Amino acid sequence: MPQYSPTTHQRHSLRLKGYDYSQAGAYFVTICAYNKEYLFGDIINGVTRMNEYGKTVREKWLLSSKLRSEIKLDEFVIMPNHFHAIVIIWSIGTNTVGANGRSPLRMKPKSLSSLMAGFKSSATSRINGLRNSPGVPVWQRNYYEHIVRNEDELNRIREYIINNPLQWQFDRENPRHIPDKAYDDNWGRLEEEIYGKTKKLLP
Repeated sequence: MPQYSPTTHQRHSLRLKGYDYSQAGAYFVTICAYNKEYLFGDIINGVTRMNEYGKTVREKWLLSSKLRSEIKLDEFVIMPNHFHAIVIIWSIGTNTVGANGRSPLRMKPKSLSSLMAGFKSSATSRINGLRNSPGVPVWQRNYYEHIVRNEDELNRIREYIINNPLQWQFDRENPRHIPDKAYDDNWGRLEEEIYGKTKKLLP
């Protein structure tokens, strides 16, 4: 997997210009651990075995829906070095449109960015308390979001999330992944639709 380079991976937002990320809609989000460290556990026989840090991520994510009445959490999965989730925002607004983008945390109340900033901060604080490492990054700076276009795509992304642990040996986020044509033809094609031609997350 290519290493991060300040020259080729510029810090810029590809969010949909003019789109209101606090309006009603379903969003697929991906966040990576800092430097894609194996921080949250391991995959054993296709099942995520979360360590204390992974359990903290799960706890803080579930707490988000209790603290924020405007959101509903859908499928999510905690992987050894990243996290996938679908979030539904309930608010009055126009229908969602298709887009994808790499997103810094520019906050607006009751928005996707506000949710992600709060979640990341809360999980970071707890994890650093557990490992006695105040100020040490837990997450990459940015997260990746994709506006879900329709119900078919929503169900396809749900399937992707549910099957992520089973496909870990082929996952491009796994530094030791095994190239597999069947994976590329199936899930790799979906990743290209969601993330763009290549799956690269800004740090």
